[in-house]
Amino acid sequence: MLKDAVPLAGLARALVIKLRHHGDVLLASPVLSALKVHAPQLEIDALVYDDTAAMLSGHPALAQLHTIGRKWRHAGAAQRLAAEWRLFAALRARRYDLIVHLSEQPRGAWLARHLGARWSVAPAVADRGRFWKRSFSHLYALPRNGRRHQVELNLDALRRIGIQPAAEERRVGINAGEEAERSVAATLAAHGLAQGEFVHLHPASRWKFKCWPAQSTAALIDRLAADGRWRGRIVLTAAPDPEELALVAEIVAHARTPIVNLAGRLTLKELAALIARARLSICVDSMPMHLASATGTPVVALFGPSGEHEWGPWMVPHAVVTSGHACRPCGNDGCGGGKLSECLTTLGVEQVHAAAERLLLTPHPVRG
Repeated sequence: MLKDAVPLAGLARALVIKLRHHGDVLLASPVLSALKVHAPQLEIDALVYDDTAAMLSGHPALAQLHTIGRKWRHAGAAQRLAAEWRLFAALRARRYDLIVHLSEQPRGAWLARHLGARWSVAPAVADRGRFWKRSFSHLYALPRNGRRHQVELNLDALRRIGIQPAAEERRVGINAGEEAERSVAATLAAHGLAQGEFVHLHPASRWKFKCWPAQSTAALIDRLAADGRWRGRIVLTAAPDPEELALVAEIVAHARTPIVNLAGRLTLKELAALIARARLSICVDSMPMHLASATGTPVVALFGPSGEHEWGPWMVPHAVVTSGHACRPCGNDGCGGGKLSECLTTLGVEQVHAAAERLLLTPHPVRG
């Protein structure tokens, strides 16, 4: 047993903090699951940004979900101070025994110091100095080679305090909810589609340098439609963002195949419900790829500058498609910072189609 393990049996409430983007928050969901399994008496709360709340809301291990408004920083000083005070008062009233901070966000150190929790754990971030180090009772080591999957990296916070998660506790999960399930079922029925009768394709990302060219995506759609060994349709999604919608419009214009275009029309919960019903999901490195992991849907993931070892599909049948560029993954926002990544723009349609074909023709366990 770890010498300075936290005595879980004596804890009543814990707060898990993940102030990052959608995919990052979703990949933190196993922390809630594992913590609940190893300390079933715990009431577990989470603190996230308001626009990412859908990633954790409805999680079976979650007692309360607290949020920080992304727009608070743009509000007037009095309005922001009032919002911050309401949040702090709500957190303080919960009387946490344990705080699990899963990023280098400075707010976590401030909360660890002022919420009164006896135990707190955060990453050992070298450049945060003495204030950071002294804010927490425990610090978990970051991998020196940088090639540890984000799910395992999040779970390292629990390992540091004495919890060793079992394999099944490491699964990513999301609760789409009954309303989203009904809405998506009705949408698919209106297009004559049932579960497993379509391939989901999400070609966009908020980061343009992670995207595959529209012409290549259109060519892939035509190849999939022409493949006589699998009969199905293509359902296209994207966020309601002008750049993402423009990319989808270009794809639709180049493709010769009829497409069910749901781009910009689904909530995050509805997107999860849709992906759960797909035969296969094809994505670039973006949040919908992580939704495929959360719903158990086989996924083809296209990776360019970002690293598949850290961010790739998790515990689902999958294929990661990359180029042979020796410089990848570089982590840059396109070659030379130019927003276009040659390791993606040169990725061949044949390579992606072959990966999709393998997963489409391989029997997979029936999902619930």
